[in-house]
Amino acid sequence: MRYVYIGLIVALTALVLLFKVQNLETATVSLLSMSVTLPVSLLMIGVYVLGMFSGGFVVSLVRGWVAGAKGGG
Repeated sequence: MRYVYIGLIVALTALVLLFKVQNLETATVSLLSMSVTLPVSLLMIGVYVLGMFSGGFVVSLVRGWVAGAKGGG
């Protein structure tokens, strides 16, 4: 089973590297007077990571509200 996990890690790493190599075009993102120009692949990875953090925050916030509404908090 260990070799299956190692194979999955290698496949996932190869897929991420392939994504990075194939998306070298740049994109500019602006917010108010700030702007940043990065490769599309880095922007996608950044959006994914920010989504994980904000999604986890929203889930914990809603759980706290539900617990408070039930009188458990």
